[in-house]
Amino acid sequence: MSDQPHTPLLDRVNTPDDMKGMSDAELRQLADELRAETIAAVSVTGGHLGAGLGVVEMTVALHAVFDAPKDKIIWDVSHQCYPHKILTGRRDRIRTLRTEGGLSGFTKRSESPYDPFGAAHSSTSISAALGFAVARDLGAGGGDAIAIIGDGAMSAGMAYEAMNNAGHLGKRLIVILNDNEMSIAPPTGAMSSYLSRLYAGEPFQEFKAAAKGAVSLLPEPFREGAKRAKDMLKHMTVGGTLFEELGFSYLGPIDGHDMEQLLSVLRTVKDRADGPILIHAITKKGKGYAPAERASDKGHATAKFDVITGEQKKAPSNAPSYTSVFSESLCKLAADDPKICAVTAAMPDGTGLTKFMERYTSRCFDVGIAEQHAVTFSAGLAAGGMRPFCALYSTFLQRGYDQVVHDVAIQRLPVRFAIDRAGLVGADGATHAGSFDVGYLSNLPGFVVMAAADEAELVRMVTTAAAHDEGPIAFRFPRGEGVGVEMPETPELLEIGKGRMIREGAQVAILSFGTRLQEVMSACEALEAKGIKPTVADARFAKPLDRELILQLAADHDALITVEEGAVGGFGSHVAQLLADEGVFDHGLKYRSMVLPDTFIDQASPKVMYDVAGMNAEHIEAKVLEVLGVATLEKRA
Repeated sequence: MSDQPHTPLLDRVNTPDDMKGMSDAELRQLADELRAETIAAVSVTGGHLGAGLGVVEMTVALHAVFDAPKDKIIWDVSHQCYPHKILTGRRDRIRTLRTEGGLSGFTKRSESPYDPFGAAHSSTSISAALGFAVARDLGAGGGDAIAIIGDGAMSAGMAYEAMNNAGHLGKRLIVILNDNEMSIAPPTGAMSSYLSRLYAGEPFQEFKAAAKGAVSLLPEPFREGAKRAKDMLKHMTVGGTLFEELGFSYLGPIDGHDMEQLLSVLRTVKDRADGPILIHAITKKGKGYAPAERASDKGHATAKFDVITGEQKKAPSNAPSYTSVFSESLCKLAADDPKICAVTAAMPDGTGLTKFMERYTSRCFDVGIAEQHAVTFSAGLAAGGMRPFCALYSTFLQRGYDQVVHDVAIQRLPVRFAIDRAGLVGADGATHAGSFDVGYLSNLPGFVVMAAADEAELVRMVTTAAAHDEGPIAFRFPRGEGVGVEMPETPELLEIGKGRMIREGAQVAILSFGTRLQEVMSACEALEAKGIKPTVADARFAKPLDRELILQLAADHDALITVEEGAVGGFGSHVAQLLADEGVFDHGLKYRSMVLPDTFIDQASPKVMYDVAGMNAEHIEAKVLEVLGVATLEKRA
């Protein structure tokens, strides 16, 4: 026997082609090595761990059977794409995940030909895969289109719109339902219950169409704890499953961690499928890593951690997070007001509503990954006499914009929008940045739009929103910690459309909207050393604007600069419109608006991202010097 050390199979895989000659036993071993590598990598970078661990065997099987990148493998949301990235030529960079200049935490077309479709929001994969399938059949080339979508993502209407269209078109299309009974939060709704019933009952399943007559057993772990329905055989026999009614051949459920079963099913489907087919695979989020399996969220998102213990390495906190401040404020208000209720879309923890849900169970609603429904449901609650807070990330609220316009704004319903993750968010990058909400809400008639400068201001805005029954109102706040200011014990109501003066100065006024105020104040310290003392004001409101404050600042200063954590078309644009309408520019006012640049900014730390955006203290200082002509004079000197 040789004394040479065994070379890990993973070391032999640079692209999926390197897996084609491996035996099934070697592929099982490769999956074990891939799981270990994924855990090791995420322990260094932090990121989405549990989802990837749940699809390790599926990832290996897909790349062993299909021919990517000709075949299009599309991961819904793509939280689970780290194992896929390791197998597709990016292992040498996997420890750069979610860092500046590193790999994206999601699939990204510009990063690799093995990422045919970028994702980061839920429930888009079937629509995209159908697009690839139709393009193929219209002569554009390409092979199979395979969408992998989680049971949580199936709560979104877009998934059913796509399946309905796919069933109608009848194109060869493969959808894998990755059913782990766990999205970010425990899945809710009738669809989750339906899936539980579907694979409950007798321990076998008939493979329809593609593998007719084949049977397999579900192992005991996948049956434990599930509510079993007695009519599964009836459904399978008469073709009564929802998926078959939509025009799909239904195949499963199968054990998504059994490599032999996965390979057999995928090979059969590849050889025989002639229309849309859905493979129902049961998996376990966090599979194979005990700390993730024990975690309430199954290791969905984690900081850097110790591989042995699973203990996360989080930096000490000196101030409460904005999200927790919102949570505490809402809970206090709800204690005295039984009409206050809260709505979230599959993100109770991320939006701070977990505590509210525990205290006021009957008044808190997690509607699943369904932002459109969340908005209109909130509108119905408001029309019915309640005071709903619709808590969504800025990037996710975009998905319900039509409902914001038609179901809330036009009807002037007092829905309170708590917009978390405003501005640039760091490691999640462009897909999760809250860049556009100020622009897309401030242009709606009757909307009130606020941005908190610090955590104390956030408390005041939550209190103000709760008391505002005249129409829709929104307040935005960033990810991360506050600035450590003293919190108000009895927060006062803000006067709608009124800002506040922070400090009096001369020559130039800076009007800040949101948490860039801290950077503005840092810039002012540097400017004072140069003999320049700007006036600083906190706008508080993008709509309605504080007309009196803005016009007074314009009248008393040579220059006015607005600063906001949003794209062009937001607060600064509305200020410019006011100044133009009032003829202020005719009198020589110099006006500048500092906004996020007209580009999508890749992931990095928030500080670095705001450096790229040109919106940190040194950039604000430079803008003041430029508008006053000081920088030009210094260059000439």
